[in-house]
Amino acid sequence: MPTFRNLNRSAYRCSLYEAQDLLVQIDDVDLIYVEPSRCFRFMETWQRRLIYRDVSKRLAYVNPGLKPVTLTREYDLFIAVCQNYWDLLYINAITNWESHCKTSVCWFDELWVVDLPRAKYWLGALKRFDHIFIGCSGTTGPLSDAISQTCRWLPGAVDAVLFSPYPNPPRRAVDVYSIGRRWDGIHRELVREAAHGDMFYMYDTFVEMAEMKVHDFQQHRSMLANLAKRSRYFLVAPAKMDCPEETQGQVELGYRYFEGAAAGAVMIGQAPSCEAFREIFPWPDVVTPIQTDGSDIIPTLAALDSDRATVAAIGRRNAAEALLRHDWVYRWREILRAAGIEPSPRLLARERYLKDLADLAFDAAKT
Repeated sequence: MPTFRNLNRSAYRCSLYEAQDLLVQIDDVDLIYVEPSRCFRFMETWQRRLIYRDVSKRLAYVNPGLKPVTLTREYDLFIAVCQNYWDLLYINAITNWESHCKTSVCWFDELWVVDLPRAKYWLGALKRFDHIFIGCSGTTGPLSDAISQTCRWLPGAVDAVLFSPYPNPPRRAVDVYSIGRRWDGIHRELVREAAHGDMFYMYDTFVEMAEMKVHDFQQHRSMLANLAKRSRYFLVAPAKMDCPEETQGQVELGYRYFEGAAAGAVMIGQAPSCEAFREIFPWPDVVTPIQTDGSDIIPTLAALDSDRATVAAIGRRNAAEALLRHDWVYRWREILRAAGIEPSPRLLARERYLKDLADLAFDAAKT
């Protein structure tokens, strides 16, 4: 499994690096660190510009200045984890993977239907793979049609053990936690309340926070998890909710739902209006709805604060259900099943541990 963490340390990529590390923990995996050469940035920039005019459709198979890697042993499975379609270029650094791997999988995290015409010169490279997974549920059908190959939806997830407040729930010192994109009206009301009251409102102060580079992605995820499981309320919204020109009405889940639920916080905001969300978050009170203009955020928080027992029950249920449904191990199991590979003893052991933690959450509700 190649990893691109030495090429790009943007914050928005850290979730998939987390997923890769978990697979390394639960199975026998060679993680291949793809490394840049001195000409990489120059070559990549020009290749990405020229590929949109490439009538030969061959540039998508050219190494964009990465140090070549030659496989020297035989593998049951090759897994390419791509944040977006231009990551396909990085796979070209592995010169001979097709002849050394019995089966292959490409897992795309993000690809919107509106981007398919623009991505047409890249997507032919997907035909090299036996199995294709996509993180945007609404894209599976159009992408399958575009490349004449069946693609399957694979939702996001989280290291649920890292994010879980169990077995030793910490004190929830943060009142409201907001990460990344936000509705201006909600943010304005919370800032005002925090300035004049006792509320501790934690939020990003950077523009394009997701594009910020992290020193260490594991520390970044650990910090986020520690803050989330110490927060009472966690703001959520559909993916790219403030960029309608980029989504063109397509509604998808963002990672905040997995992180907030796993942390055992009460999620407030908007639930995605799509069948995918209802399918994988089927339990009650997953998201407490609020208006995007912020007009009801303070009364909603006051009502929740007045019923601490209900708030505690919602948090426990969120944490327990996330442990049973939304750890990365369940996503890897789907990929391995498609590739015809039996789950390893370590994978099964993690699933048992996740169930034990979930039992702690459910038992806490009885005491």
